[in-house]
Amino acid sequence: MSIEVAPVLPLSTALRERTRTAHEDAETSPFIRELMEGKRSREEYIALAGQQYFIYQALEEVGAKLVDDPTVGAFIVPELARLAAIEADLDFLSPGWRDELTPLPSTLAYVERIHGLADWPAGFLAHHYTRYLGDLSGGQVIRTMLQRHYGFGAEGLEFYHFPGIPKAKVFKDEYRARLDGVVLDEVEFGRVLAEANAAFRCNEALFVELDQTVSKVA
Repeated sequence: MSIEVAPVLPLSTALRERTRTAHEDAETSPFIRELMEGKRSREEYIALAGQQYFIYQALEEVGAKLVDDPTVGAFIVPELARLAAIEADLDFLSPGWRDELTPLPSTLAYVERIHGLADWPAGFLAHHYTRYLGDLSGGQVIRTMLQRHYGFGAEGLEFYHFPGIPKAKVFKDEYRARLDGVVLDEVEFGRVLAEANAAFRCNEALFVELDQTVSKVA
């Protein structure tokens, strides 16, 4: 008879600590690092925003299917939704984008992976965590750096503005507490951590592809 063993670390702690390498690899990739240093261009940021459109479209489509799920439903709240904000940013930054934008191969792979999680809510939660909690944390630093280096105002960076979340720290603390309340056995716990690492690797692959393609024509 098998015995289910509970994980030793809280899920929020494990997600932070055991994705650290993949997280750092993604955020220090040349494209992102140089974008934050002011060494790229507005056009390259717009290219990134365009690819994020497809990613968040997938996240929010799958999220809508899982909103009543007992594992992940409590995390899918309108305050976090980003798709409308991305659309507003692209309307401002790149009129006509709807007729011109196409997903890169790395984006297509990322989107396909997200859609494949509609039947595995805990796996979807791993992607939800890496994207939305990141937007509330490091994303705020990104907004400041974009404004400093590329002359952005409030328009064009709605993606980083969360009007429904006036106190980000309080929200993030509550989010992490909900994570720690998710019941997973040891095997499933490990699978979720692996999927969170995969999510960061998907982001890294996108940044590498942007570095190899968009920057050459900017």
